[in-house]
Amino acid sequence: MSARDFFHQEVKNALIKDGWSITHDPLSVSFGRVDMSIDLGAEQLIGAQKDNQKIAVEIKSFLPKSSAISEFHTALGQFINYREALENKEPDRILYLAVPIIAYNSFFKLEFPQFMVKKNQVKLIIYNPEKEVITEWKN
Repeated sequence: MSARDFFHQEVKNALIKDGWSITHDPLSVSFGRVDMSIDLGAEQLIGAQKDNQKIAVEIKSFLPKSSAISEFHTALGQFINYREALENKEPDRILYLAVPIIAYNSFFKLEFPQFMVKKNQVKLIIYNPEKEVITEWKN
C-alpha cells in the first residue's frame, strides 16, 4: 500500500461531516493485471430514491515545500488512470480529486491548470484541512 497523503484523515473527516459513509480506505481496483489503490471510496444515500451515490476520492496535499506543477503532473496522471480503471470495473462510481483550498486558490486558478482540468474532465473536491470541511464540489 502506498503512503497516505498528509491530509488524508482531514479529507476523510470532511466527507463524513458532509454526509458520506466511508466504504473503502483505500479503494483497491485491478484492471489489466495492474493493481491500483485510490485513497477513499464512499457512498451517500440519495433522498427518496433509496439509492446510493458512489464516489472514489484521490487526495492530494500540495504542501508548500513541494513543487505544485510536479504534484499536479502526478495527480493528473493518477486521476486519468484511476478514472479509466473505475469506468471498466465500477462504472457507477464517480472519481474526484481532492485538493486543499490554498492550492486551489493559488495554483488551480492559473490558466494552465484550469485548462488541463477542463480538458481532462477532472472533478474536484476543494477542502479546508484546518476545519476538516469540504468547501466546494466542482464537476
